[in-house]
Amino acid sequence: MDDGSQVPSSAPTLHDVAREAGVSIATASRALNGSARNVRSENASRVRAAAAKLNYEPHLSAQAIAKGSTRTVALVVRDVADPYFSSIAAGVTQAAQAARLIVTMAVADASPERELEIVKTLRGQRPRVIIVAGSRVDGTGTRDALIDELEEYRTAGGRVVMISQRDLPFSTVTIDNHGGAGRLARALLDAGYRRFAVFHAPEAIRTSRDRHDGFRAGLLGVPEPLAIETGFTRAGGYEAARRLVERGFEDVEAVFAVNDVMAIGAMTAFRDAGVIPGEDIGVAGFDDIGSAVDVVPALTSVAVPLREAGLSAMRLALSDVDGPADVRMPADVVLRESTPPRPSA
Repeated sequence: MDDGSQVPSSAPTLHDVAREAGVSIATASRALNGSARNVRSENASRVRAAAAKLNYEPHLSAQAIAKGSTRTVALVVRDVADPYFSSIAAGVTQAAQAARLIVTMAVADASPERELEIVKTLRGQRPRVIIVAGSRVDGTGTRDALIDELEEYRTAGGRVVMISQRDLPFSTVTIDNHGGAGRLARALLDAGYRRFAVFHAPEAIRTSRDRHDGFRAGLLGVPEPLAIETGFTRAGGYEAARRLVERGFEDVEAVFAVNDVMAIGAMTAFRDAGVIPGEDIGVAGFDDIGSAVDVVPALTSVAVPLREAGLSAMRLALSDVDGPADVRMPADVVLRESTPPRPSA
């Protein structure tokens, strides 16, 4: 039977309701999750009418989450073995414990598809908060589906916070990747370095791209750095350094790896090849993870308050702010023995 209405053949989503009502997904979400005070009355009425017409029901129990019957915070990270994410998790856990909440963690393993699958599963588990940490990846085809899933969850009364680039329409804790890398480049220039190589991940990984671009922008009056693409991991840094040694590094005075685990992997590869980091070649990273001061020589890096990023994400999640909010984390250069001043300085 066809009465001319545009009812989707599958279960309606929040996106369908928003389209039917002629409003944004965010407006539809606020109108349905009890935040109608921030939605014009005519829009709220249209959203409710559209939801009734489409027989739309949130997948979760909005009342259960809104009343706080769930006591969990779900943290989705790229890689649990990376100290970057363990530091963020420490901050999330600290704030959650203070609020008498329990943190559960899921690992996306650097896969946007896996990240989407995890979020779909989490919706059924009804956590109070979902925090997604990790670089956004361009061109994956999962962005719109991820937004829909998180909007459905938020409509049901949950809270969403990203620790990433400002890309999705949710509260976000961002890190000054571009600016921090630019400051590192200028600090290395001041230390007398003039010829550089950059070990970076594929361009689609936005954290790597932002840091690579920022570093290049800070190198004024010197040759363009040699760029070597590799994995965004310790093994990737090792492989890039091995390739540089095989190529010959006579024209490179210092290497910038776009994260510390890559830089530490590179230092190991250099030593394995008989090249002494801090003497034969300078090495710098980004993030200032705890092990940056344990390696020999101690690693020059860009310090990011990762635990504070986790704390800030929880504060956003538990705040009364209605609508996306942003917190920006600073990134400050820390020079150490892996990049000693050169005589030319």
